[in-house]
Amino acid sequence: MVPNNSLTKIELLIKKGEGVLATHTPNPPNVLGFPTLDGNAYAEWNGQALNFLINLLGREHIYVKNFQDKGRAEYTSTVESGLGILRAVQDDLAQGDLEQPKSIDVSLIIEQLCTRFHLVARQLRLRHDSRETLSVTDEYDVQDLLHSLLWLYFEDVRAEEYTPSYAGKSSRMDFLLKRESTVIELKKTSPKLGIREISTQLIEDIERYKSHPDCKALYCFVYDPEGFIPNPRGLEADLRRDTGAFPVHVYIRPL
Repeated sequence: MVPNNSLTKIELLIKKGEGVLATHTPNPPNVLGFPTLDGNAYAEWNGQALNFLINLLGREHIYVKNFQDKGRAEYTSTVESGLGILRAVQDDLAQGDLEQPKSIDVSLIIEQLCTRFHLVARQLRLRHDSRETLSVTDEYDVQDLLHSLLWLYFEDVRAEEYTPSYAGKSSRMDFLLKRESTVIELKKTSPKLGIREISTQLIEDIERYKSHPDCKALYCFVYDPEGFIPNPRGLEADLRRDTGAFPVHVYIRPL
């Protein structure tokens, strides 16, 4: 659905672009070349218009790509082309013909990544001619592999962001999905890191992330290929928080 203020915003951008056109400096007589514009005014308008189009349509929309392609020089023809694109978007918005980008289901994507993670890790071991590969044997391996998979779906994946201190200690989160205000915390079980230790660490993580300004939802992924956690569904249920302003999702995999 088109945001209510989009038509107002695009009208303002069109007027601002027309104002940028008015800053052009005509070439002296007998001097060839493209009339130039006020560079600062152009850069401000171009950046605002491009950001608006990306937020409205997504980076892959043809209007966005055309605007980017035509916005590389401070010429009157560049602004005129950009204004043409903005007016086309304005017409489509007014007529309700503009196709909007589909929003992604963050929760579903992360659940699928956690659930299928073991299949991916196992497949990596089956390489042609026994070539070298990534063997997921510790928590750093889990981080590296999941980090790679997250880039398939999210545009701003930040690793090892610092968290506020809790109980006198500060630490680093594994992944912050900045645009989605979502944190993913990873654990890899081992003989020394079983259900008691995992449970304690996750409880501390949950309390710590409550105060992080960029964390509106927490996903805890516990990779347990050797089965050190005897009752994974029970631990998930104990730690999960489906209601309230700070939801917590826990996935202990493989199933």
